[in-house]
Amino acid sequence: MPERPEEVLGLVAGIVLGAALLGLLLRPFQVRAVRVLEGYWDRWPLTAPLAGILVRMQRRRRRVLRARVDATPRGDSGRRVQADAYRRLAAWPPPEALLPTALGNALRAGELSAGERYGLTTLSSWPRIYLQVSDRMAAVLSSTRDALDSAVNLCWSFLALTGAGATAMYDEPSHWWLCGAGLVLVAVAYKGAVTAAQAYAGLMHAAYDLHRFDLLEALHYPLPTREDEEDVFAGISALFAGAERPDIPYSHQVERDGDARDGDGEPL
Repeated sequence: MPERPEEVLGLVAGIVLGAALLGLLLRPFQVRAVRVLEGYWDRWPLTAPLAGILVRMQRRRRRVLRARVDATPRGDSGRRVQADAYRRLAAWPPPEALLPTALGNALRAGELSAGERYGLTTLSSWPRIYLQVSDRMAAVLSSTRDALDSAVNLCWSFLALTGAGATAMYDEPSHWWLCGAGLVLVAVAYKGAVTAAQAYAGLMHAAYDLHRFDLLEALHYPLPTREDEEDVFAGISALFAGAERPDIPYSHQVERDGDARDGDGEPL
């Protein structure tokens, strides 16, 4: 084992480089790697009890935040605490949809509320509305998702290297601090993944705010009134889920010689 400071520094640099390379190797398993850290453990007999315990802990944390939001603020510090609690609570899903981990709750908050505010089911409509967003929005979404995936891969990589180091140095207590350093890096990478997930969920909300009507245009449906918007989007969500087509007339508007015309070629 290294003894001099420069040797230790070289070892740490090697661990970080190894984690980065291992993260690249994990790319083909990206979806599964993220879902495990999200906390979808109830299907596995060994982890299902742990998932239940952690969900109860998450519910207690949510109740604490709700109590802070509902409390009457006293002075500037009280208002700051209340505002911070409100901001954090807004990034959580409903109590019945909580997952065992902070990463899972950060992503689920976007998956269950981004489109639902307008009557769209986010999970079924997101792949379609993503294709309608502007190039600038698509670039930001892609960058944020890449940051999330990279943080998740680093988390797994540091965890694997820490486990390998603990196995190799089990009989050398003087170097166990390296394992502790590895766990710190795991925690930092996980925190980065949670932060990126919260940013991604916020961008999902923005995509629906700005581009939900682009989805109607792509489906050749007319724009609804404010009163009918939720019903129209609910019918489209049902269509995405496999139901019959909603009772909405098509609106085939095309540009011909600079004039807007309907599907029969008649001027509008």
